[in-house]
Amino acid sequence: MNRKAKRFTFGGVLLLGLLAAWLHIADKNYIYKALRYNFADIDDNLIFDQRKIDAPAKTQPWPHAANYNKITWPDSLQQLHQQLQSVAFVVVKNDSIVHEQYWDGYSDESLSNSFSVAKSIVSILVGAALRDGHIKTIDQPVADFLPSFKEGAKQKITIKHLLMMSSGLNWDESYSNPLSVTTEAYYGTNLKKVIRRLEAVEEPGQVFSYKSGDTQILGMVVEAATRKSLSLYAEEKLWRPMGAEHDAEWSVDNPTGIEKAYCCFFSNARDFARIGKLYLNNGIWNGDTIVDPTYVHESLIPNGLPTASGKPADYGYQWWLLPNYKGQNIFYARGILGQYIIAIPEKNVVIVRLGKQRGERINGHPSEVLAMIDAVNKVVK
Repeated sequence: MNRKAKRFTFGGVLLLGLLAAWLHIADKNYIYKALRYNFADIDDNLIFDQRKIDAPAKTQPWPHAANYNKITWPDSLQQLHQQLQSVAFVVVKNDSIVHEQYWDGYSDESLSNSFSVAKSIVSILVGAALRDGHIKTIDQPVADFLPSFKEGAKQKITIKHLLMMSSGLNWDESYSNPLSVTTEAYYGTNLKKVIRRLEAVEEPGQVFSYKSGDTQILGMVVEAATRKSLSLYAEEKLWRPMGAEHDAEWSVDNPTGIEKAYCCFFSNARDFARIGKLYLNNGIWNGDTIVDPTYVHESLIPNGLPTASGKPADYGYQWWLLPNYKGQNIFYARGILGQYIIAIPEKNVVIVRLGKQRGERINGHPSEVLAMIDAVNKVVK
């Protein structure tokens, strides 16, 4: 090796060493994991610590409709499933499965990442904690539950502000930047420290700004209010009473840590559909009120807050809304890679789609969501 090559090699090693030292000093060792796995995946339960959510001993299997799997779907929808790499597509009408389809080795038992569908689940758990009396009102300050919010301008933030994605906190919702707080929350091991670092930079309740941090704080509020882990509370208030057929999992930041409340609830399409049914039935499951209907109703009303562009947000309490879409008032939960629980109250239909990619957005809503709704309205009677 000549002198120039040796100098270059030494310089490269020195640079890598300095970078590694900086990452350690700056407490950014999570970047190694982020670079290794590159981007979030639907099977990330294999790389994270998980907390189990047990299915009950007595499950409530979905019945099959008389026309189960006999519907002919538009070719365009089937092409869309292939293009966006769907792994599950389930349609439930009148509490019976009319269609289910799986791809790429997935089945009705396969666990798949919810991503931000978990945000809607956390909203339900807030409603359950409200009904149970653990939370007095959604207008309660977050500071009543989390001491770090007793400082400065953060004292103004309420549970409702978080539900409406209007906290005013300086959370950077960036998925491509390895140094962003979102990347640290996903790949790091100390969510509480991440949340403590946040600062209030805007007045809460004024502008809708989608931030996973708002949901993470909601999860921490539920945990503090109930004195139970988010997974255990979900097991008690959702998985058991709804008769889920399979165990679920929720990713945690470390083995003794807390759930990644804003994402990473792992389940299957059939059990995800129960979430839609619960809200179609106003928070009541087979006569058992899990969430007060008043809260359900309020959570599905557009919050009226402007987005950065000035357009009102199609968003309630951690639910996406399609008000008056072709005469229907539709609500849905959605995840970054095209995970959806879609409810069409007018037809008493729940659609669940799980997959590996998402399409383009039309007026802020994923094009495949509109395509699935249109297809269901056309062929499901």
